Amino acid sequence: MLIANATLPDGRERDVRIADGEIDAVEPSLSGEPDVDAAGKRLFPGAIDVHVHFRQPGYSHKETWETGSRSAAAGGVTTVVDQPNTDPATVDGAGFDEKADLAAASYVDYGINGGVTESWNPDELFDRPLFALGEVFLADSTGDMGIDADLFGDAVARAAENDVTVTVHAEDADLFDQSARDADAGGEGEAANADLWSAFRAAEAEEAAVERAVEVGGDSDADVHIAHTSTPEGIDAASAGGATCEVTPHHLFLSREDLGELGTYGRMNPPLRSAERREAVYERVADGTVDVIATDHAPHTREEKEAGLWDAPSGVPGVETMLPLLLEEARQENLSYERVRDLIAANPADIFDLPSKGQIEEGRDADLVLFDPESSQKIRGEDLNSKCEWTPFEGRRGVFPELTLVRGEIVYRNGNFGTAVGRNVRR
Repeated sequence: MLIANATLPDGRERDVRIADGEIDAVEPSLSGEPDVDAAGKRLFPGAIDVHVHFRQPGYSHKETWETGSRSAAAGGVTTVVDQPNTDPATVDGAGFDEKADLAAASYVDYGINGGVTESWNPDELFDRPLFALGEVFLADSTGDMGIDADLFGDAVARAAENDVTVTVHAEDADLFDQSARDADAGGEGEAANADLWSAFRAAEAEEAAVERAVEVGGDSDADVHIAHTSTPEGIDAASAGGATCEVTPHHLFLSREDLGELGTYGRMNPPLRSAERREAVYERVADGTVDVIATDHAPHTREEKEAGLWDAPSGVPGVETMLPLLLEEARQENLSYERVRDLIAANPADIFDLPSKGQIEEGRDADLVLFDPESSQKIRGEDLNSKCEWTPFEGRRGVFPELTLVRGEIVYRNGNFGTAVGRNVRR
């Protein structure tokens, strides 16, 4: 394939030739009849979403590898990393193998994270083509995946021995504000009181857990990556401690002020923060302090999300809207196209050791996304490809891709899907 006249993230106009799944040449002018005339359009490296929950095995009524990866491809994401809290959890060899069999249905490349519980089997996990350990729940009240500090230290040490990154869900449940629950006098958790979830899972709980995670990581000389940081304090603690961190689109664009409209659809962990904290998070995304944007794509059905506040599951979908929302920010000149590229492609590839991905360079995988920078449109849940069919970004604007390639294969083009070609990036 020859793509001609494309504008790259840094503003250069180039022709890009693809051969055998790789980028063969990137030049001002290449000979041959172009397959795609990209004049007036931008060509990006495919996004790498290092934090998704595609729900299989165990919860296929919420999402499957097929529907989740289609949603990814339609949003310009060409690599995803799935988290371990499925059923069974990915904590041993059998759990990994079951998930790997299901992942064969993926339209995009993928990694599989191993989990840490009291019953995990590190020998079996590290014998598999594991992407990382994570999402490791440090002192977090999320149920079966939560671990104590001693087990966390052991897991980090084992990961360091095997040169595996540890991705940490950093919230210290000891610092949750019980008075927020008490404030719900009726105990019914009505959607109108959705802000109580943010008050309950207090911002201080994140900073304390990040500090603990980077301290333990430093003791073991491990690579620690903090998932979905939602506060400027958490981001700064990660940066000061030598860890990398990610921010989700919902923590970047939404705040507690949106909960009156979102209700329980806006419940997630960590929760939405104040408008002031959201603005401070955005500043750190723009100035380079934050390393990665990742979605924490966590779909649930409408019926599940419409339960009372204390019963509704946490999480929102986002894999299809991450890049479009960021490209809209670039279109509005709030972020540069180069910064967007770094957040969604170049930095994830560097941090997680994916040398064949993340850049438009000769010899890299031809994971490419083409879009018209002026094709801004309203986001509608009914138009998206996730099985849950809703979005917390309803009515906001995004710039969606018209063409998505995974290793040179067309997986999405103008509303149509190609072939499922995904493979494990750690194969």
